[in-house]
Amino acid sequence: QVQLRESGGGLVQAGGSLRLSCAASGRTFSNYAMGWFRQAPGKEREFVAAISWSGTKTDYADSVKGRFTISRDNAKNTVSLQMNSLKPEDTAVYYCAAKDTTDVLTTGVLYDYWGQGTQVTVSS
Repeated sequence: QVQLRESGGGLVQAGGSLRLSCAASGRTFSNYAMGWFRQAPGKEREFVAAISWSGTKTDYADSVKGRFTISRDNAKNTVSLQMNSLKPEDTAVYYCAAKDTTDVLTTGVLYDYWGQGTQVTVSS
């Protein structure tokens, strides 16, 4: 069992930055691929970014490429999402997810563990 807890959300103006963190506890964090997803009101959950267990492979949704960066610190059992040049359309609840795999996963249903989410609101 892996427990995930997101933090770092908040209200920011368009063009600003936020850094989300996801703290993991439970099983060996370094065995797990991690992902960030988001869900805006009235919309389905969508993929944002993912990182392999080693941190050497990453993937991003086209909508965030060049603006968001995913990273992890296996010594601290954390994964982060640095979000720059934020836009109002980035407003959503952001979730981190974990899966015991060597792959980089962009599909939410493949993940086994999820956090409770953190709200990100970008004002125009």
